[in-house]
Amino acid sequence: MDFSVVVEYFPRLLEGTWVSLQLVVISIVLGGVFALPIALARISPVGWIRAIPFAYIFFFRGTPLLVQIFLVYYGASQFDVVRESFLWPILKEPFWCAIIAFTLNTSAYTAEIFRGAIQAIPEGEVEACKVVGMSKYQMYRRVLLPRAFGIVLPAYGNEIILMLKGSALASTITILDLTGMARTIIARTYTPMEIFLAAGAIYLVISIVIIAIFRQIELRQNRYLGTLSIKVPDKG
Repeated sequence: MDFSVVVEYFPRLLEGTWVSLQLVVISIVLGGVFALPIALARISPVGWIRAIPFAYIFFFRGTPLLVQIFLVYYGASQFDVVRESFLWPILKEPFWCAIIAFTLNTSAYTAEIFRGAIQAIPEGEVEACKVVGMSKYQMYRRVLLPRAFGIVLPAYGNEIILMLKGSALASTITILDLTGMARTIIARTYTPMEIFLAAGAIYLVISIVIIAIFRQIELRQNRYLGTLSIKVPDKG
């Protein structure tokens, strides 16, 4: 194997890495914003309110991420109403189509993580909030959501890593993320082993950094509390 090609094209791999990081960060932030109200709706005592997020989560957890990307990228363009709408400048761009698909996907998984975290809070803490006369809004804002944030961290860190690995699928719609850039380089150099090993090493380093960051946040968040854990939903 000739690893000199890795050295030569390493700046190009870093360009692809930057695109991958943008995809992941934007999707995770938007997905988190959408996930919280979805999670709260999932634990609503009203049946029809629970049914809407349940259907949303069931669809996006039950279908492959690749299919979701294709539905957004290829499916939206076949409707005249979409091509003539103000959304078309966004939906015609592969980058933003990937962001939309990733956001919808991760919001479904994150909503289930949040729901599990909220329901994992001991009943005694909920009763204590009621005893001191907190309203439901105060209870969630001051106690339950901060408590759930500490519980959710291990599973949420796993979700971000899964999203990082899933971002490689963006290359299927012409985005030159890390995987897409690696494939482009391989097409020029015919060195798949060296380039894919280098790309895999970059993904691994990013994952290690994410794990370390979340471990520190978890230790800080839960330093005065007993730690509860929940299982991350399986993307398989």
